[in-house]
Amino acid sequence: MDIIIQYSLFVMKIITFLFFFIILFLFINILCKKKNNTIKGILKVTNIIDHYNHMQGIIVSSKMNKYHKKKWFIKTKKQKCFKNKNFHENMLKPTLYVIDFYGDMHASEVFSLREEISAIISVAKKHDEVLLRLESSGGTIHEYGLAASQLQRLRDKKIKLTVSIDKIAASGGYMMACVANHISASYFSIIGSIGVVSLIPNFYKFLKKNNIDIELHTAGNYKRTLTMFGENTTYNRQYFQNKLNDTHNLFKQFIYNMRPCLDIHKVSNGDYWFGVDALRKKLIDSINTSDDIILNKMSDFNIFHIQYIKSKKVINHFLRYFLNKIKNYLFI
Repeated sequence: MDIIIQYSLFVMKIITFLFFFIILFLFINILCKKKNNTIKGILKVTNIIDHYNHMQGIIVSSKMNKYHKKKWFIKTKKQKCFKNKNFHENMLKPTLYVIDFYGDMHASEVFSLREEISAIISVAKKHDEVLLRLESSGGTIHEYGLAASQLQRLRDKKIKLTVSIDKIAASGGYMMACVANHISASYFSIIGSIGVVSLIPNFYKFLKKNNIDIELHTAGNYKRTLTMFGENTTYNRQYFQNKLNDTHNLFKQFIYNMRPCLDIHKVSNGDYWFGVDALRKKLIDSINTSDDIILNKMSDFNIFHIQYIKSKKVINHFLRYFLNKIKNYLFI
């Protein structure tokens, strides 16, 4: 009997907990909907020079005994005070703004890129520069076209843009890179792939074999050319191929406008090259890594990493926290 009573109380506690959790869930969701229209994200600014100096200090101090470490600590503290006194002198230095773009098929980071560039343009002064650390194997042309247009805003404002490719900038990724005043890439990075591709599966024969009819109604001769389920004609295939050729020509013209030094006909066949070969073909301007570019500019520039972080709904953080608690309760 006692066991049944205890079990009933346990069940009631769970029901009560769930009831209050649902009420809290609905309340937070309402708050999120109200705030979602005003707060879209956070601009995070990191001083890269301080970051490197901190790492350097950790390594240097680890080699010292307690006596020398104490003297070194006093010395560095004095140097920091001296730097604070010369704050205005440091502010006179030009600034290098470092931003990142890791591209997927749909260039989904273009929203953050837009905000980062807008922020930089609003504060940039004469002699300030931007370094974009780019990594992308390309994707849809209209979305990468927008990303390239965002970078074009920097050139229009006469802000020097350097693109650093440590791994890959192919197809739409190279479309973005070619906007830069200077393109740097690592020795084995992948560059190029200036071409257009489209893959469409067709299930017409399978459907016909199983006596399945598909009806497609359009208003306009070219509203739908190649389809996945209907019979594709030679005329439709040719029209679609012409569209691909037009897109490719537009792609080539854009790159040639940005980099007239290129022999565009030789490099726009869809092939790709490693960094060292891309340098010979003038697809890039130098062989280097983004880390070395930053280190080489540390003495002459203030260097800040700019990152726009899209805000996530509070409810998502709450649910993640709650699920982690449940996991810990069940498995630990």
